[in-house]
Amino acid sequence: MSSKTVVTVVDAPRPHWVGDGFLVRPLFGPAAFTPAVSPFLMFDWAAPTVFPPRAEPHGVGPHPHRGFETVTIVYAGAADHRDSAGHVDSIGVGDVQWMTAGAGVVHEEFHGRAVAEQGGTVSMAQLWVNLPAAHKMTPPRYQPILAADIPVVRFDGGRVRVIAGSWPGHGDAAVRGPAETFTPLAVWDADLDAGARFDAAVPEGWTALVSVLEGGVVVGGREAKSPRVVVLSRTGGDFAVTAGAEGAKLLVLAGAPIDEPIAAHGPFVMNTRDEIRTAIADYSAGRMGALAPR
Repeated sequence: MSSKTVVTVVDAPRPHWVGDGFLVRPLFGPAAFTPAVSPFLMFDWAAPTVFPPRAEPHGVGPHPHRGFETVTIVYAGAADHRDSAGHVDSIGVGDVQWMTAGAGVVHEEFHGRAVAEQGGTVSMAQLWVNLPAAHKMTPPRYQPILAADIPVVRFDGGRVRVIAGSWPGHGDAAVRGPAETFTPLAVWDADLDAGARFDAAVPEGWTALVSVLEGGVVVGGREAKSPRVVVLSRTGGDFAVTAGAEGAKLLVLAGAPIDEPIAAHGPFVMNTRDEIRTAIADYSAGRMGALAPR
């Protein structure tokens, strides 16, 4: 198999607030709802931010989604979740929340109550994953994935947590992540010491993105320091990542592209403008439900 090459290195824009709880930089965002990053849509990185104590948690109040999935990874702090499909949950450091909005869900996301009461550092990442047309109206689903259930591949100077898909090159058998997905994809959460390297491979034709959250790396001869995303070619399958002198924290995303039109408006991602209009009407009429009681 030939090696992937670097197509481009994308700089993150200035940070902005989502609600009052998440100061995020979109490593790629709504303007990038394009085939270049499919099956992924958007990725917000909330670098470590210190919050003082307060009576009520910071966060984002009730809002809807339809047509895709949200994946939230907690790096520091905790997140409380509540949605209109009846799910009420809290996730902590290392945990992952994989929510399938599907036909439509209303949810809220706040810092954990202990974080609010005591103050502390919060850091999270949220990824939006597209759904193919055949599954955009699937019933909402919620997968709480605990850190203890995520397999870890360790190598000299680093580790990779396999959240979704499989990690090749670990002995004779691939290591599979616990997330259930609608299309073939992989999400690898990696930490590298200075100079550490890993070699990876994904199927020919897949999208592959190396998101540098902290530190810096070299991929395909190109240097990328945080916060940036290295976009690799669809051709080829092998690629290597080497950490710079400061080490690196990465989220590697790979998946089979969804070759379908994208129509997006705010929290809705469908295939046509008519479907967007229907989503807006359904939400306005309350057909996406109300939040579950606490």
